[in-house]
Amino acid sequence: MGKSYEALLPEHADFIAKQPVFFVASAPLSAQGHVNVSPKGYDSFRIFSSTEVGYLDLTGSGNETSAHILENQRLTFMFMAIDGPPVILRLYGRGTVVGPSNHRWKELSDSFPSYPGVRQIILATIHRVSTSCGYGVPYLSYQNDRDTLKLWAERKGPKGIKQYQREHNRRSIDNLPAATENEGN
Repeated sequence: MGKSYEALLPEHADFIAKQPVFFVASAPLSAQGHVNVSPKGYDSFRIFSSTEVGYLDLTGSGNETSAHILENQRLTFMFMAIDGPPVILRLYGRGTVVGPSNHRWKELSDSFPSYPGVRQIILATIHRVSTSCGYGVPYLSYQNDRDTLKLWAERKGPKGIKQYQREHNRRSIDNLPAATENEGN
C-alpha cells in the first residue's frame, strides 16, 4: 500500500529514470479556476537533490503551470510504471519558474539536452513523496519519442517561437499572467 516520505530515496530516483512520461499538475487558487494536468516526455526531467527536481519546459499551446506557480507555487508531479511492478509515485512541492536571466539558468539548463523551443525550467522544492499501488494502471509499451514538437519548434525558429509565446503563452486559460521573460528578447 501507499507510503509517504519527506524526500526522494535512491529507489525513487531509479524508478523516475525509467519512466518515459510524467505528469505535472497545478491549479489556481480560485475555486472557479481550471486544474491543469500536463503530460511531459523527452529527456526533460532531472533530480538535482533529494528535495529539488525540475523539468525543461518546452513551448506549447499553453503556459498554465507557469501561471499557477506565479500565483501560488503549488505543484505535483506523477510518474507511473508502464511495465514491471505496478507503482505510482507522486512528488508534491513548491515550484519556481527559472528563465534564462535567472542566476541558476546555466547551472540547471546544462544538465538537459538541447531542444528547440525551450521556454523555461520549472523547478520544485519537494516536501512530500508518496507511492501508491498502481494496480489499475495497464501495461503499456514505450516505442519512442514523438518528434512533432521538436519539428514544429525548428520550423518556427527562435523568432517564431518568441512570437508564438507572446501570442499564446502570456496568460492562463483563467487569465492569470504567466512567465514572459523571453517576450523582449
